[in-house]
Amino acid sequence: MNKAEQVHFFKRLSFLIGAQVPILESLYILHEQTTVLKHKRLLKKIAKDVSEGQSLSRSFGKYPRQFNPFSLSMLSVAEESGTLPANLAYLSEELQKRYALKRKLVAASIYPGVIACATLGITTFLLLYLFPKITPLFASLHAELPFSTRVVMASSSFVEHWGLFTLCLCTAFVLVGISAVKKSVLLRLYFDRFLLRVPLVGSIARSYNLSTASRTLGLLLKGGMQFSQALVLTGTTTINRAYHEEFQKLSLVVEGGSRASSYVQRNAYFPPLYGHMIAVGEKSGTLSDTCLYLADFYATEVDEYAKSLSSLVEPVMMIVIGMLVGFIAVSIIAPLYGITQNLHA
Repeated sequence: MNKAEQVHFFKRLSFLIGAQVPILESLYILHEQTTVLKHKRLLKKIAKDVSEGQSLSRSFGKYPRQFNPFSLSMLSVAEESGTLPANLAYLSEELQKRYALKRKLVAASIYPGVIACATLGITTFLLLYLFPKITPLFASLHAELPFSTRVVMASSSFVEHWGLFTLCLCTAFVLVGISAVKKSVLLRLYFDRFLLRVPLVGSIARSYNLSTASRTLGLLLKGGMQFSQALVLTGTTTINRAYHEEFQKLSLVVEGGSRASSYVQRNAYFPPLYGHMIAVGEKSGTLSDTCLYLADFYATEVDEYAKSLSSLVEPVMMIVIGMLVGFIAVSIIAPLYGITQNLHA
């Protein structure tokens, strides 16, 4: 199941159980309502496990590719505390907000990506198809060409003879790099730390990770999980490896008897506001509500940063396109202007 399908599934399951429908019967009802064949098979297997006496969280835990650790932990805590309908509703809401937040980031990156592809396409067209038709004319002049013309001629020749090879080499390098970052925990940690330092992109990544982590922590605390245990799980479900490690360290601090806010306020990965709000939540005993407030606050920041990214990238990319096209146009016109001047002379 993808995120959108899980949102609807947990929402319907919460409604059925909240209406006093037994868990097993609820699963069979959802099985009958599901039209996707692979989902029907999945629900049938889960219903079979539950009918044999297994807990809901353990049955779902057999399918880690479908249900992440956060979802499984929410189910486990809900079953232990007897708050399954409420926790399923929390889980559905959390998945929906994560899905919406991710869609905003994807939408914000589509426009810059399209502009970048258009820039690359226009430049490639000019270098491969337009400029080579004029190059023989310039070569026949046997005169010193302007610097810009020589640069474009060299670039055109390089793209024509080595462009495909360079593209394949760059693609291979990127794929190998991505694979290495995914497989190596240390490389992933360095990359994620570097990402947080990139202007604007780092701010988006920071706010996104703080939003999702805070919501996870708040929901786990609201569901009845111990603070140190909730911090461990929050770190496990956090995408950015730097924050993954910070929440793991924070759990050790809490287990040692210290306040979480004392560690957060000294840590550069957490903004001052975050540490201050955690301190307020600890003192007032409303830490779960504070975390959920922080989640909404940083989700709003992600939205604002995403809008800023789109509005900032658009004029920058337009300027870049104009400069590239203008440079090539000048490279073509300058020698022709020189020829016409000589003819008039």
